Amino acid sequence: MREKLMEMLDARKEEMIEIRRYLHAHPELSYQEEETAAYIAAFYQDKEVDLATHVGGNGIIVTIKGDKPGETLALRADFDALPIEEETGLSFQSQNKGVMHACGHDAHTAYLMILADCLIELKSEIPGTIKIIHQHAEEAPPGGAKFIMETGVLKEVDHIIGIHVFPDRPVGEVAYRSGAAMAGGSQFKLVIQGTGGHASTPHKSNDAIVAGSYFVTALQTVVSRRLDPFEVGTVTVGSFDGKGAFNVIKDTVTIEGDMRYMEDATFEVLNREVTRLAEGLQDMFAVETILTVEEGCPPVYNNPELTSSVVDYLKNGVGDYLTKVVEAPMQTGNEDFAYYSQQIPGCFFFVGSWPNGVEKPYNNHHPKFDISEEAILIAAKAVGDVVCGYFAFD
Repeated sequence: MREKLMEMLDARKEEMIEIRRYLHAHPELSYQEEETAAYIAAFYQDKEVDLATHVGGNGIIVTIKGDKPGETLALRADFDALPIEEETGLSFQSQNKGVMHACGHDAHTAYLMILADCLIELKSEIPGTIKIIHQHAEEAPPGGAKFIMETGVLKEVDHIIGIHVFPDRPVGEVAYRSGAAMAGGSQFKLVIQGTGGHASTPHKSNDAIVAGSYFVTALQTVVSRRLDPFEVGTVTVGSFDGKGAFNVIKDTVTIEGDMRYMEDATFEVLNREVTRLAEGLQDMFAVETILTVEEGCPPVYNNPELTSSVVDYLKNGVGDYLTKVVEAPMQTGNEDFAYYSQQIPGCFFFVGSWPNGVEKPYNNHHPKFDISEEAILIAAKAVGDVVCGYFAFD
C-alpha cells in the first residue's frame, strides 16, 4: 500500500507544481478567498467523497470514508495569502496587486489536493476515515481554524496532522517538536490621550509622546523582570503613531504591539503587566489611557504520544525522499493549527524548502519569499507516510 501511494505521488509531481503555480499567481487575502475556495472545491466535485464548502467561512472539508471501519484522521492545509507586494520576479508571480503567497500556503494546498486524490483512489484499503481540511484565513486573527472548530464538523476526529514549509531548512529535512511547539500570540493597542499645546509652553500640556515613550521603555522590564527565566515570552512594539509638527506637543498617541508565549499562563502574566503599565501612565503623566488586548491563537501543542509515532512513520522516508528527521527548537511563530490541537490530539511538523541555488533564503512573509518546489512532493510523501503508518499500511 505504501509503495503504491509513493508511486502515485511521484507520477503526479508536475501536477502539484502546476497547482502551486496557479495558486501563487492568484492569491487572495484572509476571509476573502472565494475564488481559491471555489477552485479547490471544483477539484473534488465529481469524486467519491463527502464535500462540505463554506465551513466556518471559506473552509472546505473533504471526507474520505474507507471501506473498512477504524479511526478518523484529519489532514490540514491552509490556502490564504498576505497583504504583500511580491518582488520575486517569478514567471508565475502574483497577478493580484498587493497580495502574495509569501508563506507557502500555495504549496500546502497543492500537496494536499494531490495526496487526497491519491487516497481517494485507495480508499477501499483504508481502515477508517480521512478528513481533508482546506482551511481559510490562517494569517489573520482569530484564524479560520477557530471558526471551523466552532462548527463541530471535526468532533469525531481522533487525531490531526499539519505541516508547514520553511525555507531556512534544507530540502529533504523534516523537523518536529513534541509538546509546546509554536507560540501563542496576542495583540495590544494603547491609545494615550494627553493635552496638546505649543512646544514653547510644555508646562501647560500633558505630552502624550513622553508618556508613550516611557511606556515603550518600561515594557522592556516585563520579560526581563516579570517572567520566570525558564518561561518563553516576548513583548514587541511594532507601531508608535506619534507623528506631528516639530513645535507642537502631541495630544494623542497610539501604540500597537505583539505578545508571544509558549504557555497560556505566560500570557496571563504578560497581559497583567502590560495592563498595569498602561494604567500607571494615568497617574504618572496625567493622561488618559485606553488599552485593548486582542487574544489571538493559543500555543501549538503537539501531542507527545502522537508525535513519537509520527517520527517513527517519517523515518520510513529517510534514505528515500528524506535526508533526515530532526528535533526542532520551539518556534515563536504563531499558527492557528493550535485551535485544532487544543481539542484534538495533533502533530504539526516542518518541511525544509530551501530554494535551489540560493545562498541565504528569504524567510516567510518577505516580498521575495520563495521555496524549492521539490518540497511539495516531499510534503506529500511525508504526510503520506504518516497516513500509512497511522492506518498500519504495509
